[in-house]
Amino acid sequence: MALKITGAGLTIEKMVDVARNNQSVELCEDAVQRIKTCRAMLERKIEQGEVMYGVNTGIGEFSETMLTPEQVKEFQKYLIYNHAAGIGEPAPIEHVRGAMLGRINVHAHGNSAVRPEITQTLVSMLNKGVTPVICNKGSVGACGDLAPMSQIALLMMGEGEAFYNGERLPGKVALEKAGIPVPGLQARDGLATINGSNVLTAMSAITLYDFNRLLKHAEIVAAMSLEALLANLKPYDERIHTLRGFSGAIRSAKAIRKCLEGSDLISGKVKTKVQDAYSMRSTPQIIGAAHDAHKYARSQVEIELNGVCDNPIFIPQDEVALSGANFQGTPIAVPMDMAGYTTTMVCILSERRLNRLLNPALSQGLPPFLSKQPGLFSGLMLSQYTADMLIAEQRILSAPASIQSIPAAADQEDFVSMGMNTALKNLQILDNAYGIIGIEFAAAAQALDLRGFNTGRGVAKAKEIVRKYVEFLEVDRPLYKDHNVLKALVKSGEILDAVEAEVGSLD
Repeated sequence: MALKITGAGLTIEKMVDVARNNQSVELCEDAVQRIKTCRAMLERKIEQGEVMYGVNTGIGEFSETMLTPEQVKEFQKYLIYNHAAGIGEPAPIEHVRGAMLGRINVHAHGNSAVRPEITQTLVSMLNKGVTPVICNKGSVGACGDLAPMSQIALLMMGEGEAFYNGERLPGKVALEKAGIPVPGLQARDGLATINGSNVLTAMSAITLYDFNRLLKHAEIVAAMSLEALLANLKPYDERIHTLRGFSGAIRSAKAIRKCLEGSDLISGKVKTKVQDAYSMRSTPQIIGAAHDAHKYARSQVEIELNGVCDNPIFIPQDEVALSGANFQGTPIAVPMDMAGYTTTMVCILSERRLNRLLNPALSQGLPPFLSKQPGLFSGLMLSQYTADMLIAEQRILSAPASIQSIPAAADQEDFVSMGMNTALKNLQILDNAYGIIGIEFAAAAQALDLRGFNTGRGVAKAKEIVRKYVEFLEVDRPLYKDHNVLKALVKSGEILDAVEAEVGSLD
């Protein structure tokens, strides 16, 4: 069944279904009518000669330049040509599909004054698998994602490029093969297609979905390491976290306890210390803080997914066009900067547990570097080096992009969000995180095999999945294959899916 696009109710999960899983979409009838009503208002105003930004004026520094009636239509074409100025490799298909979905949902409000043919063309492109080629760099996140969105708009004129059935084709050819007519651009249509932060918002929505799954992997591997380090589990008592009141910490402690159900550590068969190091007993507070940050980011992203990020904004019931700055990406860039650096924080915590597993002075009796014959073999010594390198890169990437504004357009656009930089660096933070958490899985599984007591049901299931792909390190071998396999395993979600099937949802 197609997802009904209404202008409201678009969630991160629905975004992922369409962008990543190719869920089909359909404009609801009310939305179609709203689009038509708003367009009719625009056409009346054009006939009346009312001055409207980006319709019969230039844009940016040229906003005071009036266009003749003959120039109004041609202006949309040259607007798109001028703004299709990105650089770099093609953006992932799921990001482009997400941006198109976001733009359709903006149009569904009936405040963009776009022709319905433009919106329906975007719908057809999603449903028939025509994905414009857009460069992954070039947007400053205000006035929206103009450069990448303009490469989408090129297809409205039968130009640009697109992916279709696994081929990279000229835009006109892709549309013809899919049976989609070229709608052309008339007054307002070009700016109504590009003037919002739809690419960085789609990227952020998809990344938040993946961040949430990453944090749940961090909780699973934390439970494994806690068992391997003979942790005192009192810090995970729900009462401790309820008394403080942070929802993220309550959630995280509960998830880790679920993974530990049935463990000899809970039954008291294994002796533990009275109090452990912070990297062991503060895990719920730290991962919980990331959960809370991501929850806030989700709320902001979903507001944007369902809002009108356009300029001008047309209000048919008041017969008015209002020029403002709802394209500004700062409301997304700020929380997504926080989502990125809190993910880095969780990875730093993972590395500290890894250090305790490998360091014989801290590991509660485990052999140095988890080696069966220390000295002859070095075990997982070098795995820590790799994790440390990835974390150093994450720390560099965790500097906020939202404070990096560089004025443009002769200072008409003198503060921009740089939200695309936030979205791009979060992708690299996430990619590194898969590797860091994967390395902790390797060490925790090795340590638990050396311990040999009854682990929690969730922990046992996670180790079982790890051992499907990576053998116990009996003698030294090149570890790069293990690292890359476990990174891919964490990214795939197979461990998480198996653990949740065993113990229930970790959300």
